[in-house]
Order: sequence, then C-alpha cells, then structure tokens
Amino acid sequence: MTVKKLIFSIVAASAAFTALAADPVQWPTKPVKITFGFPAASATDVVARAVGQKLSEKWGQSVVIENRPGAGGNLGTEAAARAPNDGYTIFFGTVANAISTTLYSKLNYDYLKDFTPITLVATTPLVLVANPSLPAKNVKELTDYAKANPDKLNFGSGGVGTSNHLAGEMFKAETRTQLIHVAYKGTPAAYTDLFSGQVSLMWDNIVAVTNHVKSGRLKPLAVTSAKRSASLPDVPTMAESGLPGFEAVSWIGALVPVGTPQPIVDKIHTDLVAVLRMPEIKEKLGALGAEVVGNTPEQFAAWNRSEIAKWAKAIKESGARAE
Repeated sequence: MTVKKLIFSIVAASAAFTALAADPVQWPTKPVKITFGFPAASATDVVARAVGQKLSEKWGQSVVIENRPGAGGNLGTEAAARAPNDGYTIFFGTVANAISTTLYSKLNYDYLKDFTPITLVATTPLVLVANPSLPAKNVKELTDYAKANPDKLNFGSGGVGTSNHLAGEMFKAETRTQLIHVAYKGTPAAYTDLFSGQVSLMWDNIVAVTNHVKSGRLKPLAVTSAKRSASLPDVPTMAESGLPGFEAVSWIGALVPVGTPQPIVDKIHTDLVAVLRMPEIKEKLGALGAEVVGNTPEQFAAWNRSEIAKWAKAIKESGARAE
C-alpha cells in the first residue's frame, strides 16, 4: 500500500468514526450504566433508579444501576473517571465530590478535569433539627441560647467532612457560636443519641428527617435551601431566620468521563432533561423532598466550581481533615 493510499484509508476511517459519533441515532446500541459511590437505598440510588427506568424506555436499552460505595464516594468516583469515554458510563456525582476535592490531600482522580458535566439533576435541602427538649424554637433563639451557653450544645453528624458536619461548622462561623461537634460512623448512630437527648442538634438531608419531624420525635428549626421545601412548607429557611446567604444543600448531578464525543454528550443531556421534565419524575422526586433541576452543562460546571469553593471555606474554617 502506498503512503497516499494509507493516508486516504486513515482519513476515511476517521471520517466514518466521526460520522457515527455525530449521529445520535447510533447511540446507544447496548446497555448504559449509571454508577455512583453510594449503596443501594441511598438518596442517589433512589434518584438513579427512577431516572434510569425512564431513560431505558426512551433509549430502548437497559440502564444498569451500579453501586460502588466506599471512602466517602471516592471509590466509585475513581472507577467512573477511569471508565471508557464512549457514553456508556454515566456518573452521578454528589455534594460529596465537591467536599472531597478539598477535604482529601490526595485523590486518584480530578473531579473537575476527569469528567464532562451533563446537568444538575436535583437538589435536596438539609434540615436543622433539634431534640424536642431544647428550649430554642427557632434559629434566633438557638443562636442566643448558644451564645449564653458556650460549648454546652453539641451537634451530631455522619462523620468528619460530611455535609451535615460542615453545615454545622458554617453555622458556627456565621453566628460566632461555640457548638461541640460529635462525629459518628454514619447518621443512624447519631439519630439514636439525638432522639435520647445526648445530642442536641443535627443538620441532615430532608429525605432522612421528614418522617421524624412529622412524628414529633425531632423539632425542625430551619431548612438550608434558598427557598422553603414543599415537604416541610412551614419550616423557614436559614436566610429567613436571620442568616442571609446561608445555603447548604445536598445534590446529584450527571457527568461522563472526559473525552466522551460531544454528540453523545448532547444526546444524554437532551434525553435526561426530558426525563426530568416528566410529571411523574417530578412528583416522585418531589415526594422525597428533592427539587428537580435539569440545567445546561455550562450551568452545572459553574455550580461545581461554586460548590467546591463554598465547602473549601467551611473545611478551612473547621480544620477538618479526611479520616
């Protein structure tokens, strides 16, 4: 084969591949995987399964949910970052990724560089809840009580560097109060002590606390989202409670390994946003206290950068380090 023919063959093959990638009708031709670093029955898992079912119907291919928990979500993130960039692996990142970027001195992946953002799927507020015996009925009364009783109140979390730990640190910094952080190996143990009164406060995902609030086992003081939650409409926001700009939400967003062909990125975005607009999806996720988003890749990329900066500040102020 002459050099000219060889060059022609390479150019033709490249053009054929480009044409295939550019034609979204050709993708997907096999099952697609949604993967993340958390176990079954977690909030991320519930959202992924609801969305995955609708994507499967739209694509005519199975959408497989892969749980890869461990190391605060970092094991699953690393595996997703190393996956082929052919569109058949969709990664559901979370607020844990924004936190881990600063919390860990060394990671085997770069969240911003190793992934291409697709869309922010949904957000869920945290709720500041208290044991009913706590005298404070709102954030102002809590702040006044904490200032009058430094180091008397404590708050629980699922571990150092978790969002419910750092939300407490943000509160301490903004109110200039002294609260004692009690870290547990997961939130179930923290709830046990919160119910008994050994722990006074906790910030946790609205999905986890709503039933406890409605049963009266816990007293809600505020939600950490910019606006009130439909799940707990009578609970004010932190901003309404005298802390303007205080926002600390859990979130889930879709990404793919960097280098995924742009036409495939575009198709995933278009179809995923279409699924998020479905009334049944909005209703199902809304029942969990989640607010469906479905924004542009550029908006989600900006969200990631702002979240990393926000949590980095909380981590620095608290002195938290990965255990």
